[in-house]
Order: sequence, then structure tokens, then C-alpha cells
Amino acid sequence: MRVVIAEDLFLLRDGLVRLVQAYGHSVVAAVETGPAALDALLTSRPDVAIVDVRLPPTFSDEGLQAALAARREVPGLPVLILSQHVEQLYARELLADGQGGIGYQLKDRVLDAGQFMDALGRVAGGGTALDPAVVAKLLGRAGGMDKVRADPLASLTERERSVLALMAEGLSNTAIAGRLFLSEGAISKYTTTIFARLGLAAADDTNRRVRAVLTYLSANDQRSS
Repeated sequence: MRVVIAEDLFLLRDGLVRLVQAYGHSVVAAVETGPAALDALLTSRPDVAIVDVRLPPTFSDEGLQAALAARREVPGLPVLILSQHVEQLYARELLADGQGGIGYQLKDRVLDAGQFMDALGRVAGGGTALDPAVVAKLLGRAGGMDKVRADPLASLTERERSVLALMAEGLSNTAIAGRLFLSEGAISKYTTTIFARLGLAAADDTNRRVRAVLTYLSANDQRSS
């Protein structure tokens, strides 16, 4: 993979560079500001980018804004947000655009190099890698659990749950079919049924896929809390 890294802290940026390279991938740019991140994303067109939310010059949301701006120019550009913060407004926009791989991980919850690189690979492949804590924040569940159904997945069959679980890992329908030893057509029918059972109205299927994954992660996070 060709990777762009946008992180203002030198030690973390250098550590990410070394980690990516240790797994046999290439870092095509490692930058520390929002404008530099946007330039690197548009110039290098990487396979995936690791972007912090808060970058110089103002340390507000330059990283997310750079990612959004880049994806408007290069639809589907895979981006993994790695931050200490959940910036709700722009994060929702990033997740809702329904184009390509998206990830959002919290720095203090990344405890294993292999898992992080697996998440990066899923995003590069067009999948999702969303920390349940991020999902909880985006869905406004902090202090508002009463607004969420006890189990939004209650209407799904065991097979549908299995398909959705693999969808949450970032697998495509083809990959899910291979994992479950079913035809791709069968998986397509299951995903359509899942969307209907979760009340996801007709829309772009990629967008509905992200929304279904958000529902799945939210439900599992609720069970573990």
C-alpha cells in the first residue's frame, strides 16, 4: 500500500511511518499541517491515508476538513482518521458520503499494531474500521441510551447477523460469500433484507452499508457497556 500520514506530533508521526514500513508498505508523504495534508492527498493519490483530526495551524478540525476536501476531488479516497477526539459534525459528513473506505480510530484505544494495520488494510480495500466509542459518540448515545432501541438487531435472523458482522469487518459481498460458503447473489439478497429490517430506506447502497455497520457496532457496544 502507498500511505499518506498526517500527524502533527513528531514522535507519533515517526512511529506511524516506521510501523507502516515494517509491514512492507510505502509512506509516500508524512506531513504535520492541514494544508500539507490536503496537498499530499491530492498530489500522491495514496491507497489509504492516516489523518489526525486536529492539525496546525489552528488545531481545530483541519485534518477532517482536509480529508473531506480531498474526497470531494477524489471520490472514494480511503481515509483512516486517527485521533484523540471525535469531531461529530465533520465525522458524520465523512461517514455519510458513501464513497470508499472509511475508518475512525481513537489513539488511546489502539493497543495492538497488528489490529491497527488490519484496520488500515480494510479501509484501503474499501471497508470500514470504526471504533465503537466513536460510533457511540456519533449516534449521540452518551447520556442518551433511552433514545436507542434495546436491540436494534432483534429483527435479524442468525444468518443475517453473521452477514452484517462480516460487513462490519469491511468485507465486500464477494468476500462475505467466500467466508460463509454462499453465492454472491445470496449475500446480495441478505444485505437487501438487512437494510429493510433495519429501516434503512432506499438510497445509495454504499451509504446504507455504512449506516448498517454503524447500527451493528452501536448495538454491540451497548451490550458490552
